[in-house]
Amino acid sequence: MPSATVTSITPRLIKQPTFICAADVQSSLGWFATYKPLLLILTYLLVASVLVQLPENGWKGVRWHETMRYFMAGFFLGFSFFKLLDLSAFADAYAKYDVLAKHWHGWGLIYPFVELALGLAYLTNWNPLITNWATLIVMGVSAIGVVKAWLHKRNIRCAYLSTVFKLPMPTVTIIENIGMLGMALSGMYCYFFL
Repeated sequence: MPSATVTSITPRLIKQPTFICAADVQSSLGWFATYKPLLLILTYLLVASVLVQLPENGWKGVRWHETMRYFMAGFFLGFSFFKLLDLSAFADAYAKYDVLAKHWHGWGLIYPFVELALGLAYLTNWNPLITNWATLIVMGVSAIGVVKAWLHKRNIRCAYLSTVFKLPMPTVTIIENIGMLGMALSGMYCYFFL
């Protein structure tokens, strides 16, 4: 009869999520290394937004307003996913700089679901007028808090996206809010004039 070997089971340490602030990131990395994850995401979204239109009419079927709509869908879906990984940590961090979340903590808990709903609305092209207006309102309110914190040079705690992303959140959030505001305004233009 073969002898049985007993192996011990040792618990593995689970890496806890960390919060990275802009000063820590920029002091240790160069610009490209700092923003590489964000640049990769934006590139993937842009390429996918173009490629999804090709089956209809080839390159002639690629329209800038459709590219923008798909881009916004992917952006909202992707970033809501990262926020939902640790919803309570995101809500706590968001309350430090968002004008609405400062006064009502529940907004930080709801916000990722609002982004998810906006992503699905853009993806399905559900009522573009309402979707763009909702985006303008949500991203406009969010932009106010981020810009105020940035102008007052407050060191806001970075919102949790993942341990993979070590991005300076004030910069990323300003880019996110201003970019989405611009695209929603462009979507409103397309709705009324195209």
